[in-house]
Amino acid sequence: MGNTENWNTFDIATKKASLDIFLPNERSIPVEILTSDTAERILEVVSHKIGLCRELLDYFGLFLIRFGKEGKLSVVKKLADFELPYVHLASSEVENCKVGLRKWYMDPSLDSMLMDCKAAVDLLYMQAIQDIAKEWAKPTQAQRQNLEALQKEDNQTKFLELAQEVRHYGYLQLDPCTCDYPEPGSGAVLSVGNNEISCRISLPDGQTQDTIFQMSGVKCWQVTFLGTLLDVDGPQRTLNQNLELRFQYSEDSHWQWFVVYTKQAFLLSSCLKKMISENTVKLAAENPEMQIEVLEQSKSKKYHVQQSQQKDYSSFLSRKSKTKIAKDDCVFGNIKEEDL
Repeated sequence: MGNTENWNTFDIATKKASLDIFLPNERSIPVEILTSDTAERILEVVSHKIGLCRELLDYFGLFLIRFGKEGKLSVVKKLADFELPYVHLASSEVENCKVGLRKWYMDPSLDSMLMDCKAAVDLLYMQAIQDIAKEWAKPTQAQRQNLEALQKEDNQTKFLELAQEVRHYGYLQLDPCTCDYPEPGSGAVLSVGNNEISCRISLPDGQTQDTIFQMSGVKCWQVTFLGTLLDVDGPQRTLNQNLELRFQYSEDSHWQWFVVYTKQAFLLSSCLKKMISENTVKLAAENPEMQIEVLEQSKSKKYHVQQSQQKDYSSFLSRKSKTKIAKDDCVFGNIKEEDL
């Protein structure tokens, strides 16, 4: 993640610039902006340019994306509405980092809300093809053949309908990381979406184990800064934040912590918050008598909440801080990663 602390955004001279916004098919759309334009403003500009309905903007977002070797793709972070994409790119220490447009919801069934907008369907179609090519979505052989046939016909609607049945469709996959389950130092690949955290864990004997954590069993989580690491790749030297995300999970009526060590901890935290928010809205729709208030940043609509099956407790903690965790409950201050 870029060392944005060296940039005082209030001292940046505002000037005109051109910024390439990359679509899921890796084609770029150049947009004319001001260097002081926020992600929210740039999203409005690019959506107007591609014909995306304004009322659907909340379903999409701008992301910092790293394009690696052999076509590998890594989502570095979701840009908050108030962040300055131009400044992030200029200050980023991550090589081959670009600003990309992707859908921003974790419930695949929400695709149905976008099907009346041609530009939105185009984006969903492009991202579905990309996710399958990158093996983030994992179709069976039969599904793959049917999808390829529909792709040749350019039948986007049928393609997206079938994609709904594909394992991990609409999930966001993180870079390989390590975790403490079933033992410390275990390698893992996390896919997040559809109200769950799916982990493929590499075991010491060379085998893999698939473990799924349902969000209904997650009580709280926290992001901890462990220090700074110097990554050396040939002549390239990069300072990276060393982060962990740990969440408390109920299994067999016992609460236990699951720890993930990943540079994408803040992105993972954003995904968890998004899933809780979407699930709360779904509960409100299914139970009109419940008054639910959805506290989600960048949303203008509010729903009144009387009760919730799940509490969203997240925090950013330094390893040096002394934190007491009660046995029966665990509540952390609500400090969002966007505030850092």
